[in-house]
Amino acid sequence: MRSEKGQSLVEFAFVLPLLLLLIFGIVDFGRYFHAALTVDHAGREAARAASVGNSDVVGVAVRNGSSIGLSAGQVQFSKSTEEATVRIVYPVTFITPVIGSLVGTLQVEDTTVMRIE
Repeated sequence: MRSEKGQSLVEFAFVLPLLLLLIFGIVDFGRYFHAALTVDHAGREAARAASVGNSDVVGVAVRNGSSIGLSAGQVQFSKSTEEATVRIVYPVTFITPVIGSLVGTLQVEDTTVMRIE
């Protein structure tokens, strides 16, 4: 009978790349989901601040998006006589090399409109 000492090592070498791809894919999805929730929250808070008369709408959005590094250049604000509109576009890059090269950079976009009180 032949020795099977290296069999488990070879099997592990075959499975390891798939396991790492799955783990990093889960991490990337979590980062994207966190960014989407944060951008949505920052947009709502900024639109609410604009609807009640706060003049620093972009600052409110940036402060509420600080966990993802939201900058003032990613926030657009417009106001009419009846409603305030806040639009945020945030790029998310993947850390997984294979998925990152296939997908590239995704944009998380949020547009919130609130009536001015």
